[in-house]
Amino acid sequence: MTAKDARPLTARSVLASTLLGTEPPRLPVSFLVRTGELFGFAEGTVRTALSRMAASGEVVPEGDGHYALGEQLVVRQRRQLTSRAAVTAEWSGRWWVGVVSAGARPPAERHELRSAMDRARFGELRDGVWLRPDNLDHVERPGETGAVTWFSSCTDRDPAALAASLWDLDGWARRARELRAELASTRERLERGEVGALAPGFVLSATVLRHFLADPLLPVELLGDEWPGQELRRNYDEYDEVYRRLLATWASGAADGTAIAPAGTVDTRD
Repeated sequence: MTAKDARPLTARSVLASTLLGTEPPRLPVSFLVRTGELFGFAEGTVRTALSRMAASGEVVPEGDGHYALGEQLVVRQRRQLTSRAAVTAEWSGRWWVGVVSAGARPPAERHELRSAMDRARFGELRDGVWLRPDNLDHVERPGETGAVTWFSSCTDRDPAALAASLWDLDGWARRARELRAELASTRERLERGEVGALAPGFVLSATVLRHFLADPLLPVELLGDEWPGQELRRNYDEYDEVYRRLLATWASGAADGTAIAPAGTVDTRD
């Protein structure tokens, strides 16, 4: 794991990531406690984190020794799964254009709208004008209640150049290639059965999934021939299978032998 991607892991972030990476997102407490051991968290620390997450609605105790994701994290998991699948539709050349309505807004409201635009994979052309190609089956359009006016339009600019001005495509591609190399290296360790690779492999999984979330999911017409998105996803799927297999072996001491997927997107908020 490179230093620029390293994030301090808390018990909460490990638990959230574990459930985010599980489908359906529901696991026994015994397994969550065991997963915490990968990162040196004591059972009491894990149980305290679960209680706090339940109080905040991030997880839901189900009364049979299991915890499930709460609705706010279920929404995040859906977005994560969509990013990993990267399913796009045929593109007609049209763009969605959102124009933020004039008028002063509180800083918190402006920040939330900007964050919502980023999550919906819109790029900002200039202050208050957001665009993306209309190539997804479902496009979230933040601010439809009045904060943003939406249009469907074409452009007379070179669409590939426009896309490159809206997103750092070169930067995304460069990091994707680095991650492919990291996946290959860690996969070799996992295939050798190195249990010590599980913890860094967990964090690597989360890093790759975060990178998928940053993919604007553009039409192929706007990407160069060497765009590494599909290769990274294929490499991750192969890595995912190897990781699951070793994790299942390591976790065989859990009460019911449950095996889970690698981490979901790590969120380090306390």
